Amino acid sequence: MSTRLFRPLAAASLAAALALTGCASAASAPADEAAALATVTVEDNHGPIEVPVSPERVVALDNTTFQTLSDWGVRLVAAPKPLMYDLWPSLSGGDEVLDVGLHREPDIEAVLSADPDLIVGGYRFREIYDQLKDIQPATIETSPRDGEEHTSELKRQTTILGQVFDKNAEAAALNAGLDEAISDAKAAYDPSQTVMGLIASGGKISYAAPGEGRGVGHLFPTLGLTPALDRAAEDASHGDDISVEAIAAANPEWLFVLDRDAQFGEDGYVSAKDLVENAEALKNVPAIQKGQVVYLDGSFYLDEGIQAYTKLYRSAAEAFAS
Repeated sequence: MSTRLFRPLAAASLAAALALTGCASAASAPADEAAALATVTVEDNHGPIEVPVSPERVVALDNTTFQTLSDWGVRLVAAPKPLMYDLWPSLSGGDEVLDVGLHREPDIEAVLSADPDLIVGGYRFREIYDQLKDIQPATIETSPRDGEEHTSELKRQTTILGQVFDKNAEAAALNAGLDEAISDAKAAYDPSQTVMGLIASGGKISYAAPGEGRGVGHLFPTLGLTPALDRAAEDASHGDDISVEAIAAANPEWLFVLDRDAQFGEDGYVSAKDLVENAEALKNVPAIQKGQVVYLDGSFYLDEGIQAYTKLYRSAAEAFAS
């Protein structure tokens, strides 16, 4: 594979600097050149791609990578700040970090102005992949792919990021932590007890289909949960319409609930806990009667990375074992 030009502007500046400083020592040149050309070939969502190792100027748009990049001390030159809220202050930074905005109307000029060595795209920003590649060929997408086993996809993403940012040991530890949490949850779960996933948003409760419903849907195939209601998703992202009477009729022993609005705190916000536990029709459901309701972390909807899922599976393990 041919070596890609990671930063055209930087390369031009380097050439000019060398022309002006022809007396630079020959001894230092090989070391500088080796550092500049350090690359690794990874297999992202589009195939093999050569990217710089430990790049200095990183644009990250995929929120499923934010916690990992933050924990690893990666500094960004541009990011979708409205998507971050106050969850990753080390990434969103001050005025020195350019704001790409939300995926609905991304500021492509901000990405261009950031002059990145590497762009971590994908997930909510996957529709602008071609535009990002035009700006910087070293653009990767690592978010979990539809139709693939979700746990493996989370670990694949972490492994790729570990290769790119020279954090292979840290990536392995994250993957091991996820495996351990899943193993503990599987061991603690009684398959005779039925489970239902719900999504709360805009003051209403929606149904999260097993294997498809956002966040909580992945619990079912991963842990081998027995669905209280098993029907295909019509809207996997936002959840499907369901009445509280239909939830009650399914009689779930366990409820796992994603609160999509928890992090936003907008006027009129009603928490998932209030919606579920104050619904008159649900008061006699076993999950409510026994206190067997697990609420996902309030930041889950904006995170959805390996750390968020590890915490979810640990919560499931603790709940099932109690």
